[in-house]
Amino acid sequence: MLIPHLHFCGDCKAAIALYEKAFDTKVEEYVTFDDYSRNDPESCANDKQIAHARMIIHGQALMLNDRDDFANKDKSLNSAPHLIVQFASKEELLACYEHFKDNGRIIDPFVTTFYSALVGNFMDEFGVLWGFMVV
Repeated sequence: MLIPHLHFCGDCKAAIALYEKAFDTKVEEYVTFDDYSRNDPESCANDKQIAHARMIIHGQALMLNDRDDFANKDKSLNSAPHLIVQFASKEELLACYEHFKDNGRIIDPFVTTFYSALVGNFMDEFGVLWGFMVV
C-alpha cells in the first residue's frame, strides 16, 4: 500500500479541518508532539502541533503532520505534492471544490476533456496541489 504523507508548517490542524469538511471525512488517528514528548521529552518541544494524523479521502489513506522540514513552505509548484481525487459526478466535484476556492490558487481551470467530464488543478492554501476529475 502506498500512502501519501503531507507535511505542514504548523498549519496541520487547519488543513485537517478543511479536508474533513471538504471531503466529508474524519481523522482516524491523531497524535500531538506533546503525546510523544511524554514518553521521550527530548523528541519534541511543541505540544500543540500534530506529530501524526491519518484520514481517509475517497477510500485512500492520507497521513498528515506539522513537520516543517519536508513542507512546501514557499507554496511552490516545483515542490508541491500532487494529489488526484476522482469524483463520480461534476456536482460532487464542484461541491467539494467550494471548500477550497476562496483560499486556493487555480493552476489549470476546470474544463471538459475527452477523458473527463470535468478536470482541473489547484493549489490549496497550505501548498498542496490537487487535481480533481470526474471519472
